[in-house]
Amino acid sequence: MIQDIKPHQFDNQYHPEREPEPDDYVLSYQSQKILCNTTGEELRLPRVKDLSKKENLIYLFSIDEKAFFLMPETAGVSYSYQNVWRNRRGIKAEQELMFAVATGKHLSHWYRTNRFCGCCGHATEHDKKERALICPSCGNKVYPRLVPAVIIAVTNGDTILVTKYGDRDLPFYALVAGFVEIGETLEECVEREVMEEVGLHVKNIRYYKSQPWGIVDDVLMGFWCEVDGDPTIHLDHQELKEGIWAKRGEVPLQPDHFSLTGEMMRVFDEGKAP
Repeated sequence: MIQDIKPHQFDNQYHPEREPEPDDYVLSYQSQKILCNTTGEELRLPRVKDLSKKENLIYLFSIDEKAFFLMPETAGVSYSYQNVWRNRRGIKAEQELMFAVATGKHLSHWYRTNRFCGCCGHATEHDKKERALICPSCGNKVYPRLVPAVIIAVTNGDTILVTKYGDRDLPFYALVAGFVEIGETLEECVEREVMEEVGLHVKNIRYYKSQPWGIVDDVLMGFWCEVDGDPTIHLDHQELKEGIWAKRGEVPLQPDHFSLTGEMMRVFDEGKAP
């Protein structure tokens, strides 16, 4: 999965005193797009040495000896804002760079949406000791937030339910998924999301593994379960445009090894599902 970058070492400790060096990476976002160059189908991120102005850079994290800094929206020579997640086919990138892009997106969104205090409306400031935004007026302190979500592999014998989102122009299949609601357990979320999106009852719900997925600020938790009763699919067409039972050995897999969804589909297809 995207976070499996060993032997590379990810260090998410906050080091606001770290000065950018010429070969450090720069991350800049425009909605769902990242400032990059994909000439020759290879993802290239700008470096500090590529910038004409180096002020206002915010230290995010480091991978090995290279630091990643956040830069407000801007244009760069030979770089443009591109949505590298819309269609992941054909883009060649080191996995640690794609992980950095996803994690940086999470932090970028947090910084952008917490510029003002939610309690009193005063402009927030960067805390000098930890990764937090603090209000100098009322003392409110805001930390990066993780949104819990579930990925659900629904099986029926030697078939697995795969779907396509109704509101996203993605060319590949995924699994039923959704965000956990207030007062809800993860297992209850699994049952609710499956019923809401495909009209199925499920049983034997069991946890698989988790994944940080910074593109939408969430931490994903994967679950396996089985159909309980009638396997007829009843799509919620506001959420999904397609839902099919795919037979083991014929599952339409995702184009890379980045997502928990893709891993669970692949594990089932290879007959290794727990």
